[in-house]
Amino acid sequence: MNNAGAAVTFRNDDWSLSEDGLEHASGYFIGRSVLGARREEGLWDWPLQMAEKRWCRPSLFREAFLAALDRFGLERDAALGRSFALGFGIRAGQGGADGFVTLGALLRPAAPTARPTPARRPARAAVSA
Repeated sequence: MNNAGAAVTFRNDDWSLSEDGLEHASGYFIGRSVLGARREEGLWDWPLQMAEKRWCRPSLFREAFLAALDRFGLERDAALGRSFALGFGIRAGQGGADGFVTLGALLRPAAPTARPTPARRPARAAVSA
């Protein structure tokens, strides 16, 4: 289901929000009824799920998700911050364009780049006294 027929109440470069739910520009859709989904340990499900998606830009998802919570009257709590931190990492100035290290990057790291092999020095001749 997508929100093509519903009036958009929020939009950023990647996400749009309507009365039906939250939709990514790719067509990935999160229905209104499941936005507040939690895991057994109380963490919010969507920040953790979206962190596994390499195409998801953390700051834009966070902005849209928070707008959706506000729009639909879903109360934020401390577990929401922990969910984003566990999923996307803490903004620390490293990582992608947003400065986050995603859970997907940690779980499926990119293949290491080949390092040039250092040139070997010739062995020194022993000096006899």
